[in-house]
Amino acid sequence: MKRRTLPAVAAFASAAALLLSACGSDDESPKEKDPIAGAETGEPGGKQSSSPSSGSADNAKRPTFTLPKDVENNYAGWKAGEATKDAVLTDASRRIDATSYAITQSDADDPVLGFYYKGDALVEAAQWVKQFVDTKKSMTGETRFFNPKVDVYSPGKATLTYCAFEGKAYVKDIKTGKPDKTPVTEKSYLLYSTRLEKSETGVWKTSVLNSERGNKSCVQ
Repeated sequence: MKRRTLPAVAAFASAAALLLSACGSDDESPKEKDPIAGAETGEPGGKQSSSPSSGSADNAKRPTFTLPKDVENNYAGWKAGEATKDAVLTDASRRIDATSYAITQSDADDPVLGFYYKGDALVEAAQWVKQFVDTKKSMTGETRFFNPKVDVYSPGKATLTYCAFEGKAYVKDIKTGKPDKTPVTEKSYLLYSTRLEKSETGVWKTSVLNSERGNKSCVQ
């Protein structure tokens, strides 16, 4: 699996589609084209992303933010039925949402990124969002995240893999509001591999994020 050198999404001008989540990219830059990942919400009257609920208490006061009405993240089957694993899934979905939110706000320094990323993954996420800012691009459409697999291999440490379908998510020109639509192919599917660490306040922060576009285990 390739190490993503930039945050999630692929390139603006290529025939792929994607934007995510997320952080890092499989050796592609946003200038080649690619749809997107999520952005958490929580504001009254705002559009909510369908991220899973954790059900486990902690001391962190998580930020709330609202995705634009034309951006939607769906998390299919993101429920493990076990408190710790569900907490990992919840914060991972919030991390995806935070990345999308920063992209739609054209703000690579948005504090929501630092809330859900750490270390090199945080640097990569900020760099990825900055590429959108510099090229005056944003995102639109729906991204579906599915088949999550969590392994809490040590207290406060976990790995998470999951698939994404970005065939209905697109890069959007901020000035014109026009999406750059591309046909759905195997490249519209991605496999993500991440590592998370639990902070002192109980937040599962993503410290490593890799992706592989067109991975057979995700193509449907």
